[in-house]
Amino acid sequence: MISHDTTSGLLGGMSAASCPGSQWQETTPSSSAQTSDRMTPNSDSDDDEDDDDDDLSVFDGPEAHVGGHTEVYEMQDRSIGGLEKGYRQPGDQTVFGSDDEDESEEDVTVKQQRGSGSTRRGRRRRRGSASTAASFQLYTPDEEKAVVRKFDKRLVVFLAVLYMLSFLDRSNIGNARIAGMEDDLHTGPGRESALYEWALTAFYITYITFEWMALLWRTIPAHIYVSVLVLSWGLTASLQAVAVNYPMLIFLRALLGIGEAGFTGVPFYLSFFFKRNELAFRTAIFISAAPLATTFASSLAWLIMKLGEAGPIAPWRLLFLVEGFPSVLVAAIAWHMIPDSPQTASYLTSREKKVARLRLRREQPAPPHGSYKTPPSTALKIRDTLAVFADPVAWLTAAIFFLTNMAYSSLPVFLPTILTAMGHTPLSAQALAAPPYFASFLIVLATAHASDVMGARSLLLLGHAAASAAGYAVLAFSQWLRLAPGSWVRYVAVYPAAIGFFNVVVLTIAWSINNQRGEARQGGGFALLQAVGQCGPLVGTRLYPDREGPYYTRGMTVCTAAMLGVVVLAGGLRWYLRRLNKGFEESEGDSGGGEEGVSLVGTGGAKEPGFRYML
Repeated sequence: MISHDTTSGLLGGMSAASCPGSQWQETTPSSSAQTSDRMTPNSDSDDDEDDDDDDLSVFDGPEAHVGGHTEVYEMQDRSIGGLEKGYRQPGDQTVFGSDDEDESEEDVTVKQQRGSGSTRRGRRRRRGSASTAASFQLYTPDEEKAVVRKFDKRLVVFLAVLYMLSFLDRSNIGNARIAGMEDDLHTGPGRESALYEWALTAFYITYITFEWMALLWRTIPAHIYVSVLVLSWGLTASLQAVAVNYPMLIFLRALLGIGEAGFTGVPFYLSFFFKRNELAFRTAIFISAAPLATTFASSLAWLIMKLGEAGPIAPWRLLFLVEGFPSVLVAAIAWHMIPDSPQTASYLTSREKKVARLRLRREQPAPPHGSYKTPPSTALKIRDTLAVFADPVAWLTAAIFFLTNMAYSSLPVFLPTILTAMGHTPLSAQALAAPPYFASFLIVLATAHASDVMGARSLLLLGHAAASAAGYAVLAFSQWLRLAPGSWVRYVAVYPAAIGFFNVVVLTIAWSINNQRGEARQGGGFALLQAVGQCGPLVGTRLYPDREGPYYTRGMTVCTAAMLGVVVLAGGLRWYLRRLNKGFEESEGDSGGGEEGVSLVGTGGAKEPGFRYML
């Protein structure tokens, strides 16, 4: 049954066709142009695998009573690949309208039967728009919510679990260090600190070198790709438990970086399933697994140290084994849980797969008129990908990510050491390291939700960057302020520092994907973001040498400057994007206004209707 709102919307569209100023001429609908592909909202009989993007849902159900007349509304697919809108009374097969998402002709034929059967027909010619498809009820809001809810529960949460395991295997070296690892891997007097830094750096060298693997999410089926990645880092992380010296540990850390590098493309992968205004919260659920993993690592390290004091296995070896091996087991589950696309999600019905595709139609660039059946060429995809490297928006976002990563990569692996230098015992340091990250986990989710509701990223990003800079500033100037090394003021300052940079990471990743139109540009922009941004850890992992404890003034000062730099760059990027959007509005106003105008987006020369940068 068609809802009253849907009926009103369609009637509104017809009444507009009969308003003064419309050009009408008689026409007879051609039967050859009416290739009907009907489906009721609850039908699952269509084969989604064979449908293309232009097969549309048709509401051809029970008759609706409107204004004293019994009328049925339907939409049919036409051979030209556009939308066809139908309006008929019972027994009447009159069909009207086609609408492409770019410049098109909309053929409208209205047939009204009154009394003895007098008929009025007309044809109107007007310019279509990207919003016209959305004006028809191709699916109900409840259907869309059901699809999104399934993706959230079955896909996003599982990816968050995988990222938690990934970050756990990456950062638990900080907990292992104070659990006796340095004593067992002792190589020479005075070299432990330098070798530990090289163990951290080796991970990021390969992590950065293999960042290009983030582009493979569209090349290799996702369920295969993810399973191999998870298996590789799980085995490598577990093997760290048998390291006999630092060179062996450094080699294993380098292999771990290769396995985890490909997983950085998950936010890009999520854009295949979610709209722009839904992406930040889903990215946050995924990224929030990082502080949750650190919380878990610290708590588990405390437990393992308590239980392993009298055990036959050194606590730090047991730590690597217990936290690494679960990834090996989860890799087998990933093979069955990860869909390659919305159309291959086993937990969706055929109708839900169609809804999942249709709801993202407007998220993709509009193709030229009449080209719906023609996929973009490989050369065009390569050109769009390379165009990102000439886009200042992509470079500014990458610079923000670089500065943020200096803090993001360093504090989780050094905080247990910093807390020990404050005067706490190793066991107490493990326990005290957990609360700041758990608070980060909660606030990241709240911030990302607020960001999606606001439809903006920069204001919240600026606030969190400033808060992080303030926390680091207290730590940097604590010696000058004559605070004791174990002062609780210093410990409390860790909270805004950690909460701030975790939130900035989430918002920056979502902002980068939001502001690149189309999969090719999103993939290129994300690869650039990772390639530049992941160079930050090369600096961050060398900020806290043992000789500079207990205050670590230099490292804290560098992180303070980095987060202040984020404030400056994010503010400048917001101003630049506002300026670009204003230019688009003026250009579209000159060409007809609204979403039907065509604007120049970015510097890659791609014309997109109605696109605006997200601030």
